Amino acid sequence: MQNLMVTGGAGFIGSNFVRYMLQKYAGYRIVVYDKLTYAGNLDNLKDVQRDFGARYAFVHGDVCDAAAVRAAIHQHQVDSVVNFAAATHVDRSLMEPDEFIRTDVFGTHVLLEAAKAFGLERYHQVSTDEVYGEVLEGRSRETDSLHTRSPYSASKAGGDMLCIAYYTSFDVPVTITRGSNNIGPYQYPEKVVPLFVTNAIDDQPLPLYGDGSQMRDYQYVVDHCEGIDVVLHQGEIGEIYNLGIGAETRNIDMTHAILDILGKPRSLIQPVKDRPGHDRRYALDVSKIRALGWEPNHSFEEAIEDTVRWYVENEWWWRPIKSGVHYQQYYQQQYQGREV
Repeated sequence: MQNLMVTGGAGFIGSNFVRYMLQKYAGYRIVVYDKLTYAGNLDNLKDVQRDFGARYAFVHGDVCDAAAVRAAIHQHQVDSVVNFAAATHVDRSLMEPDEFIRTDVFGTHVLLEAAKAFGLERYHQVSTDEVYGEVLEGRSRETDSLHTRSPYSASKAGGDMLCIAYYTSFDVPVTITRGSNNIGPYQYPEKVVPLFVTNAIDDQPLPLYGDGSQMRDYQYVVDHCEGIDVVLHQGEIGEIYNLGIGAETRNIDMTHAILDILGKPRSLIQPVKDRPGHDRRYALDVSKIRALGWEPNHSFEEAIEDTVRWYVENEWWWRPIKSGVHYQQYYQQQYQGREV
């Protein structure tokens, strides 16, 4: 496993994974295959191109384009695929579910067909804890039934089921990780943490859904990347691994932490009408991946501190995004008139 194709590698988690892998494995080559939708950004990989240009290549392509996928695998002699390519934001899935089904389900099918045809060494699917649905008590285990409650989580569950089907039916060497909420550098500022951080920097309201008591397991993105690396090299083929820190934080407490780090008043919090079907709690049992020797290196407090500081120090990255027409239109559509 030396020639990896990372689909969606120009996105948030994907770009962090590419950087991590090239830094760790001097013999690895990585080709990023990305459609460059609104959340895919080559600025996420500027330092990768500069520092690892001899072992890094970029291909502009859609995972739903079977011919383009196969051409990239053939041209770059790819032996393994790590699939981050997905439409990911729950709020957007409520607006345009068809794109989520197309990318997250059909795109996964296209990649699995290519993995089968080329006899790849490994196909790894990056999934989400949201496929388990709302977990009010206890923790989700990898063997639990799936109870999706949004078009996003349903599309990701569909991709997961295809992966298991291709392993069972065609011996495609599949592994899956289901990660909790990631935070860290290069996260598109529609997601709650970078949205709140960047709004707070500019003394703009922080639109907090409902009463803010929803609970999430916020993990630092590099810890997530390390977990995927462990599963790639030590995980059992055909298996699923939950990936998170195993501790939950209320959204209101996350919001307070951001404001406190920035020295901003809590009066910036603006409660807004909750989104339909908003899951109150996700919680993962991560004992299976810990049995492989993986442990997170960041507590929530450390992860949120590092994340906030990155956005403070990197306005060059997020300010052009937030001032763009696409972002402004989305923000107005999403939050206008929802104040409570």
